Amino acid sequence: MKLSARNQFKGTVVEIQEGAVNGIVKIDIGGGNVMVSTISMNAIKELGLEVGKSAYAVVKATSVMVGIDE
Repeated sequence: MKLSARNQFKGTVVEIQEGAVNGIVKIDIGGGNVMVSTISMNAIKELGLEVGKSAYAVVKATSVMVGIDE
């Protein structure tokens, strides 16, 4: 797999919450970090995502917000 996005994190699918149209996929990328993404149920099925399978979390963003507690 080749992508232009530089932020690619390989991990293991640890949870899939299925909805009517979209699903929430959680990928454990190690070190106690879990990436969460909402994608279509069609994409989940097309990719064959299942708990325990390997997958990549790919982050491509035009901006990242930063905040602090007051």
